[in-house]
Amino acid sequence: MSIQKDNIARLVERRKEARLGGGEKRIEAQHAKGKLTARERLALLLDEGSFEEYDMFVQHRCTNFGMENSRPYGDGVVTGQGTIGGRLVFVYAQDFTVSGGSLSKTMSEKICKIMDMALKLGAPVIGLNDSGGARIQEGIDALAGYGEIFERNILASGVIPQISGIFGPCAGGAVYSPALTDFTLMVKNTSYMFLTGPGVVKTVTGEDVSSEELGGATVHATKSGVAHFAAENEQEGIETIKRLLSYIPQNNMELPPMRETSDPISRVSDKLNSIIPDNPNKAYDMYEVIAEITDDGDFFEIHRDFARNIIVGFAHMGGRGVGIVANQPRMLAGVLDINASRKAARFVRFCDAFNIPIITLVDVPGFLPGTQQEYGAVILNGAKLLYAYGEATVPKITVTLRKAYGGAYIVMSSKHLRGDVNYAWPSAEIAVMGADGAVDVLYAKDIKADPEHAEEIRNAKKEEYEELFNNPYQAAEKGYIEDVIEPRNTRFRIIRALCSMEGKKQDIPAKKHDNLPL
Repeated sequence: MSIQKDNIARLVERRKEARLGGGEKRIEAQHAKGKLTARERLALLLDEGSFEEYDMFVQHRCTNFGMENSRPYGDGVVTGQGTIGGRLVFVYAQDFTVSGGSLSKTMSEKICKIMDMALKLGAPVIGLNDSGGARIQEGIDALAGYGEIFERNILASGVIPQISGIFGPCAGGAVYSPALTDFTLMVKNTSYMFLTGPGVVKTVTGEDVSSEELGGATVHATKSGVAHFAAENEQEGIETIKRLLSYIPQNNMELPPMRETSDPISRVSDKLNSIIPDNPNKAYDMYEVIAEITDDGDFFEIHRDFARNIIVGFAHMGGRGVGIVANQPRMLAGVLDINASRKAARFVRFCDAFNIPIITLVDVPGFLPGTQQEYGAVILNGAKLLYAYGEATVPKITVTLRKAYGGAYIVMSSKHLRGDVNYAWPSAEIAVMGADGAVDVLYAKDIKADPEHAEEIRNAKKEEYEELFNNPYQAAEKGYIEDVIEPRNTRFRIIRALCSMEGKKQDIPAKKHDNLPL
């Protein structure tokens, strides 16, 4: 009996030691930086009492540079499973108090184990990153560990949701795992991501830049688009991850979660009947349209601060989870450009992979012109969005509110890209280009031949062109849109279309994989 008591006592002591990670002083140092520990983060993320930890007593196997004298339990990462809102998830949280969270071979093995389990059981993986990078003492073994993680990110892509939370440093090769996941969240002022740090940048290029300026949360949320979310603090970041998870399914074989709502399906919005300005060049706020058609006006935006001329995010309509893509007339008149195209393409492909119907709200005057866009490959980036819509097999419902010009009309989930149900408001303008540009092309000779009356000719021809194209009826006559609907009924018409397409089945030609323009 005494031997058993001794064994239990040793177990309790070892568990206590493992939970302390790098020790109380390093935990205090972590708190002094305004950061939580790995275990504190998981406690906030998971349902209370649901965490089942794996490999608590794992120790590294490195004997280089005296490493054999320091072998803390857990080896710098806490891994396991738990639930969020009652749903199974697999998690790992790097522990900066142990060797700066640096990645060793055994740490990678722990992470790979829970990724393999998540894939086997069809559950999301959430990784909380806080690491100084590869553990230098382990050399090639540490790099091999990263490679094993990356391979699993790739194999799991499109099968189970993968979410990365950056709660501290994430540099060098470590950045590629978050880049391969579906969503990345960063915390302002305490997290950063970059391939090469400020010191290397200064040596190579002469630029003097801080970590925050080079790869902070604000930079990646607004300029690069690497981060989908930039949280003010860790608590907000964890709540954002939990909310995100509530909109997406467990895996690619399930439908997105339903949500109960008291918002009537048949609710109409008279506000929408007057939201389009009489002046076609005047902006309005697409967020107001979204609020009027979604359940209880609730909308969870993705990539809010990046490429703000297009809006993407999740909502519920009639209790059904949907993804929304919408041009934003208040930003760059809602044009498509390089960043907007790749932002929307990435979102559309995620929705398609995880059975989330796509609602597209169109008001797009075209692609942004200029040498900067052309040199930056706007053609290829625009093709990404076109490709994403064209290959998507989930239900696709499109509503054209106002402008839908040229190639941008085709790209934004048109009937020609296998759009399922395409509606238009009476204010819709579906044409190759706007009236001003079209008149200058079609009647250039007439205008040039009579310069004295050039303005009168231009105005007359413009009215003629607008009469023909500044309405949706020519497209309706040809069957390119199903119906011209009254704006106030938009919510009801979309939800009814969603209901009718619940059993949609659509295949694509058999192939090993596609060759998306990159």
